Amino acid sequence: MGWWILVGVVAVCILLWLAHHVGWIDLSDKSRKDSKGGSSRGGGVLMIGDEVFAPAKYEAQLEVDKQARLPIPAPIPGDGDKGIFGDGPVRIRLDAEGRPLP
Repeated sequence: MGWWILVGVVAVCILLWLAHHVGWIDLSDKSRKDSKGGSSRGGGVLMIGDEVFAPAKYEAQLEVDKQARLPIPAPIPGDGDKGIFGDGPVRIRLDAEGRPLP
C-alpha cells in the first residue's frame, strides 16, 4: 500500500508542473531581493495572507513597489519629443568594411 502514496505524490507534482506551465497557476518567486539588497516588496510576512486571499491586491502592491524603484516615469503618448531623438534623423556612417566611423 505504501507505493500508492509515492504514485500519488508524483502525480500531484506532475499536475502542479503542468498547471504552472499551462498558466493556470503562478508559482514564480515574487519574494526575490532587489539589487540593493533590500526586499523587493514591503509588508513581509503579512503579505502572505494577501497573496493567498486577495491576489488582486497583492499583484497591485507588487506593481506599486516595482514602479517606486523606477528612476523616472516612462513617457506616455502625447508627452511630445522631450529631446530624446534630437533635431534630425539618426545617421550612422560606416567605412568600406562596414565598421562605424567616429
